[in-house]
Amino acid sequence: MTNAAASAVSSGADASEPIIDLAVILGRLQLKNPILVASGTFGYAKEMESVLPLDRLGGILPKTITQQPRPGNAPWRTVETSAGLLNAIGLDNDGIDYFLTHHWPYLRTCGTSIVVSIAGKSLEDFYLLANRLNEAEGLHAVELNVSCPNVSGGVDFGTDANLCYEVVSGVRNVLGCPIITKLTPNVTKIVDIAKAAKDAGTDAVTCINTVLGMAVDWRRRKPMIGNVVGGLSGPAIKPIALRCVYQVASQVGVPVIGVGGIANIDDCMEFLVAGASAIQVGTANYYDPHASIKIIDGLPEALRSLGASKVADIVGSLQIKK
Repeated sequence: MTNAAASAVSSGADASEPIIDLAVILGRLQLKNPILVASGTFGYAKEMESVLPLDRLGGILPKTITQQPRPGNAPWRTVETSAGLLNAIGLDNDGIDYFLTHHWPYLRTCGTSIVVSIAGKSLEDFYLLANRLNEAEGLHAVELNVSCPNVSGGVDFGTDANLCYEVVSGVRNVLGCPIITKLTPNVTKIVDIAKAAKDAGTDAVTCINTVLGMAVDWRRRKPMIGNVVGGLSGPAIKPIALRCVYQVASQVGVPVIGVGGIANIDDCMEFLVAGASAIQVGTANYYDPHASIKIIDGLPEALRSLGASKVADIVGSLQIKK
């Protein structure tokens, strides 16, 4: 069965309706559909197996992993805001050894593309992690988390074009699978960082990681986040994410994965039209764990409404008056 036929069957399309091909290509990475779940919002996937059919997703990004296990930041780690979620988890994870031994065997049975997110405090950390992931048979891609705002040193690689280039090029030299670089919005010009990642050999970039913010309890005169500042996600950052996707897609010419406040089919279509070739659902997983499946179900009809037969037909089709 072709990708197009499989897409039509999985979406429940009537035989009389045009076949819609949901498959997408991002550099060397091919996905059966453009809907992924974002790292840090989906655990290690096993936690969600009883909630939704994992094999229908275009891809899964488990929690970011580091060289050594990390306990994460002191509480509070999350605070709800009026239009999103503020978090400072601090990359709490089990470390690369435990991941390869205990999590990877399950992840490779999920029936979809697995993109492993990694983070390091040094260039050497990234290179060592990438080299270890060569042991993960069947790995589809790696996302470089050079932009986490909640760990010491973690954001530096994503705010400096030269450092970003060094991370990506070094990982590219030791890792055979496709590479995605996750960019931070906490910079003056995200296009410069995206260009550095592209020049270094990234297959795609993810726009965006969380936006720096804070919450205050004025009665106690204390910050509500144990780390004082954290990363804001959810609907509040969607306009920022859309702007970043548009700028990078139109000025850099690298495949873009959009993320930031995506919760329904309309959000998804906005990102695709703005220039994203795929999207990640993040914060919505917490309050509507079926959000990603609902978007997949709605995608064929949304594409038909624009006269498109495949996702690529509408990517970057935003009409700008000159």
